[in-house]
Amino acid sequence: MDLCSLIERNAAFTPDKPAIIFEGEALSYAGLSARIDQTACALKAELGVSRGDRVAILSLNRSDYLVLLYACARLGAMLVPLNWRLAVAEQLFILSDAGVKVLVLEQAFAEILPALEKSLPNTAIVGLDFTPPKGRAFDLLLAQARGDGRNPHADLSCPLLIVYTSGTTGRPKGAVLRQEALLWNGVMSQHMHALTSDDHVLTVLPFFHVGGLNIQTTPALHHGATVTIHPRFIPEVALATIERDRPTLTVLVPAIIQAVTDHPDWTSTDLSSLKAISTGSTVVPPHLIERFVARGVPVLQVYGSTETCPVAIYTRLGGDLSRVGSTGLPGLCCEAAVIDDSGVELPPDTPGEIVVRGPNVFSEYWGNEAATREALHDGWYRTGDIGRRDADGYFWVHDRKKNLIISGGENIYPAEVERVLLEHPDVVECGVIGRSDPKWDEVPVAYVIRRAGCSVEAEDLKAHVLTQLARFKVPRDIVFVDDLPRTALGKVQHFMLRQLAEPTRAQGETH
Repeated sequence: MDLCSLIERNAAFTPDKPAIIFEGEALSYAGLSARIDQTACALKAELGVSRGDRVAILSLNRSDYLVLLYACARLGAMLVPLNWRLAVAEQLFILSDAGVKVLVLEQAFAEILPALEKSLPNTAIVGLDFTPPKGRAFDLLLAQARGDGRNPHADLSCPLLIVYTSGTTGRPKGAVLRQEALLWNGVMSQHMHALTSDDHVLTVLPFFHVGGLNIQTTPALHHGATVTIHPRFIPEVALATIERDRPTLTVLVPAIIQAVTDHPDWTSTDLSSLKAISTGSTVVPPHLIERFVARGVPVLQVYGSTETCPVAIYTRLGGDLSRVGSTGLPGLCCEAAVIDDSGVELPPDTPGEIVVRGPNVFSEYWGNEAATREALHDGWYRTGDIGRRDADGYFWVHDRKKNLIISGGENIYPAEVERVLLEHPDVVECGVIGRSDPKWDEVPVAYVIRRAGCSVEAEDLKAHVLTQLARFKVPRDIVFVDDLPRTALGKVQHFMLRQLAEPTRAQGETH
């Protein structure tokens, strides 16, 4: 049995039921199962994809994104979702690091092709909605496919996803999730949302994040429900869909809750179909939760990370939602604890590091044994997040991972921005922190020491960062300083820089 077997079973039980609705067109469970089989045949016969090979996708949300995921499951291959907001240089690093055999690409992101041909000429290119100059069109590839769409020894123990996360050392790491991680994650999502085949999920979060892919989307397909997919989030489109198509569940990160509830259509939109919304990815401001609760929609919180697939700790529909600020209890199929620096579990209401263990937890960082050893201890994933657990077992998250900036739901590690800044010849040293922002929750700000005699300007450094990193990682402000606060060992004290940044808080701008 592999993860694709769940789609096959639902196709047998309810062949004509809509599995995925995308841009007004419904794909039934029978149609989804057939397209997965066709895609698996094409990947194997036409492109030589074997068990363990990596297939990347660079695309907005679409039905074939999910088709590729399950086709990879059938073959025992791995899907590498690429964040379309990243700079080309970042995407190339991921493709190279993962040793990708095939890149499936949407035409909107074809700007990567010249650099890809130069640096990774052996990567096969498949165009989802176009024919690449030196590649093949997806539908034509499927039409030509013949033979068996299975590889030997493909089962739930096989790795399925390599999802890259921003790195504390300046380079992203690929968290490897097995098929069984998505299976157990789906069981916990069912428990969290009281999910049944009668549900209708609206997905507006991007599939390159495990939140968009796995909090509700894949669990809904595993349980025979219907999923409506939006290519990307647009507030008025999301509100119109809720009123017209009447979904029962959706996931909205805080920045999206802010955008939806600030929209002029918010007060007039009929929300009565929603039995709940789920939120997470950062500490959720209570006033945002209250906006939905005041409209009669319960708000569920989920805590986790890429490394936990992500469902790990959550509040449950029909459960206790009265503990303000709590992210809930450990999931049905995993464990969570709060430990001290030596790994000893702490008593209730004592702050410490949150750790998670279970079949939903990642197996390794791709090709990075040192980082894997640092993160996994006897099966426990050390999140780096600081929190506490009360006497009843409910968790509160106090602080996010050390130095992590979460801007509009996207993770930014200062180390990766600092690495690029330090590549500029006029930068001697720098420190990057997150500053509160009314629109994006946080934005990055850089404190920079210039080389003696140099007069490089802030805009020059922003342009330099933009050549290597995504726009949302470019510092909103660059402050030139003569020195940086340091520890006795000379390490930059980011917490002191954050104290400097808050009094100069700025309004957000286009992300």
